[in-house]
Amino acid sequence: MTRREETGCFRSNLGYKSALWVCSLIMIIAVLGCGGDDGSPPNTDPDTVSFSGTISAPDGVTIDGDVNDPNETYFANDTLQTAQEVTNPVSIGGYVNVAGSGESGRSFASGDTDDCFSVTFSAGDIISLAIGDPFTGDLDLYLYDDGGNYIDDSSGTDRYETITVPADGTYIVNVYAYDGASNYILAIGTDVSDAGDKHADILSTRYDFVPGQAIVRFKETGQLSKASGVDRITAMGMALAAGAVDREMLVTFDEQDLQSEAYQTLGVSKYLSSEKVGDDPATIRKLRTLHVIKAMRKRADVLSADPNYIVQPMATAPNDELYSRQWHYPQINLPQAWDITTGSSDVVVAVVDTGVLMNHPDLKEQLTSTGYDFIKDNSMSNDGGGIDADPDDPGDSATAGSSSFHGTHCAGTIAASTNNGIGVAGVSWDAKIMPVRVLGVGGGTTYDVLQGVRYAAGLENDSGIKLSEDQRADIISMSLGGGGYTSTEASVYAAVRDQGIIVIAAAGNESTATPSYPASYDGVVSVSAVNINGTLASYSNYGNYVDVAAPGGDAGDYDGDGYSDRVWSTCGDDSSGSIQYNYTAYNGTSMATPHVAGVVALMKALAPDMTPGEFDALLQNGDITNDIGDTGRDNYYGYGLIDAYQAVVAVSSGVPTSLIVSPTTVNFGTGSTSATITVSKVGSDAISVTDYSAAPETWLTLSGTDVDADGLGTYTATADRSGLSDGNYSSTFTFTPSSGDPITVPVNLQVSSTSTSADAGFHYVLLVDPETYESLTQDDVQAVGGSYSYSFNNVTKGQSYLIIAGSDRDNDLYIGNAGESLGAYLTLDQITAIDANSDLTGLDFTTDLKLSVSASDLADGDSDGTALRFRRLE
Repeated sequence: MTRREETGCFRSNLGYKSALWVCSLIMIIAVLGCGGDDGSPPNTDPDTVSFSGTISAPDGVTIDGDVNDPNETYFANDTLQTAQEVTNPVSIGGYVNVAGSGESGRSFASGDTDDCFSVTFSAGDIISLAIGDPFTGDLDLYLYDDGGNYIDDSSGTDRYETITVPADGTYIVNVYAYDGASNYILAIGTDVSDAGDKHADILSTRYDFVPGQAIVRFKETGQLSKASGVDRITAMGMALAAGAVDREMLVTFDEQDLQSEAYQTLGVSKYLSSEKVGDDPATIRKLRTLHVIKAMRKRADVLSADPNYIVQPMATAPNDELYSRQWHYPQINLPQAWDITTGSSDVVVAVVDTGVLMNHPDLKEQLTSTGYDFIKDNSMSNDGGGIDADPDDPGDSATAGSSSFHGTHCAGTIAASTNNGIGVAGVSWDAKIMPVRVLGVGGGTTYDVLQGVRYAAGLENDSGIKLSEDQRADIISMSLGGGGYTSTEASVYAAVRDQGIIVIAAAGNESTATPSYPASYDGVVSVSAVNINGTLASYSNYGNYVDVAAPGGDAGDYDGDGYSDRVWSTCGDDSSGSIQYNYTAYNGTSMATPHVAGVVALMKALAPDMTPGEFDALLQNGDITNDIGDTGRDNYYGYGLIDAYQAVVAVSSGVPTSLIVSPTTVNFGTGSTSATITVSKVGSDAISVTDYSAAPETWLTLSGTDVDADGLGTYTATADRSGLSDGNYSSTFTFTPSSGDPITVPVNLQVSSTSTSADAGFHYVLLVDPETYESLTQDDVQAVGGSYSYSFNNVTKGQSYLIIAGSDRDNDLYIGNAGESLGAYLTLDQITAIDANSDLTGLDFTTDLKLSVSASDLADGDSDGTALRFRRLE
């Protein structure tokens, strides 16, 4: 049935907070006050009473000036020139729609596709768009400088869109209705995504990808065969380039001609070029490709559709002489570790990179015979062939002398022949390298990288070869990155982890907190880089996704030996027209990553059955690192600088049983007041939580919510913002295990009162029958100074009532939709019935922007995504 056909005036998902409705039957017996205090005359009818109170809107909340509800105050913000000025941080409740989409109202006929906001930002600030109804509205996010020049975009098809501000300055943020209609919450300076949702599966022209290509997975059905999969692709006006129907497939299409078969078949009619992103032809091609991918994502038979991102080696090229000192090994206590083990030939590390110079004298005895080349495109491969069993590196540049031989450099750090009188030493002398070639001229694509990773892990791939458990890699080292999050890649890395393989990747060299992939996928170890002084390298990425730091070097000469402080390893030189084997110094997170991979190889030599989860526990407990940053985990060094000696000692007698605390940091941002922390264990021995506590801050508490006798389970962290002045607050939680060191969880909170008057939008205050949930009467109110005054007169005495209030920005005649404002007496979590025995004043409560979505709602296709909404009176 449609929304307008729903029976009654209240809609409820019976599985949603059932305890809430038990609370809603609580009756208030006490008389709270007498009528007349709000200026209204007291009731004279002995059979009726009056109710009144104040609804408070939270600081830091404002509304879009042109929503669909005709009762809202109106001012246009449709263009860059008429952008609505807002402060930072702030949360904005709004609504946009394409003409003819959504409910009837102010903007239904003409449409309101654009809302623009002028904001002053600091570099690194987060802009986060939460779409209230992702089933009926596809909203995108654009960022422009104050001159109206395109800067960035986020244009996926899921609930969230995010942009990280690149530099200080005033910008214009544009919320755009690509299709349909929806409420939204735009958070400036913080992230409104779910606490457990670390990644946004967004599409953006900011990333480098191949125009006219997509990586597609179909949903599994009993009838889905290889032939039918190809038929589906053909029917969409595309061609199959690689892959198989039971996994990801690479497809191609014509993205330059809007009259192409793909555009026509998929119903893509949007044409955005200079309108949104300027007139750069390359950006326009990328945007058109994203529009095709958007359309594919909306098909019922498509599980996922993503760009074929281009990834690059995460190294910076040297410009000075070679040096002969490997300062970076003593920095991680590697010589001491070699006294315990130099590795094992049973441990295989796959280097997924540019391939390896197979005959390099310091590597040729270290390589497996199972290497492979997965570069399909001849213009990238530089070897005249496609996928084949030859991972030798022919060079990654068409210009003589410009090839990096990046994979050879990374392989040498991991396992160069050592004690052989030539060249350099490797971290794990006796480990074996499986060279997997995925990067060539101009980099590589995510599709090729995924095939290489699948191959190394013993999963199905485009080579047609599935390595056995004895042949597959134990560790995968990836000094590469590029593009954004995709569910396809996430599922592949999850499958690799399920194989027991530890995946290690470079955090990136952009000196930013923006997540880099694949390093930022769950289950992948993200490595930042330090210089010779043990501080974060100037180029290294940082942020919540960094797990560990390792030597990456830089171009300085801090130790005064006359050479740059880069990382020295095996390499090649093709300046003469033929490849000469040599040794070169590079710096980057690419160089840091193989240090960690080599240390893990040393650990695997002593503990071959060590799982990814057990490695994570050792990392989180500080057993294998030197904590060089803030105490505990921090955003620059993760859990610290990798320490080879501590690592091999930690596993010398087997991997110990340890606690794992997740998440490793808690950030309440500017609006959240609660968070969930989970404590679990790895290993088979007994271990328990003997104590847990929050630092002695008056605003912070920690309590066990659902824990067993050992203290394992979930805990609830609560922040009380009342009484806190503007500023940033930090604290810690501590969990003390029965064995091992205490685990500390950093906590952050921000408080900001702004000059913007708090306004949660025009509110409909409803008096509701608690038995039938019928809206009996209504008071329409607008915020004044951040609060709403309401009153109900002539309320029938002797009955019980609920008081519910909220906005209706989409004008569907229901309050409480996702993305709108909602409040209730006493609170939304304890909606309380009131006995009408006498006049009552002081029935005060709060309202706030709501984006509560239950998993069952989304799974069942509940289009509005809320479990609580009441019909207002027209």
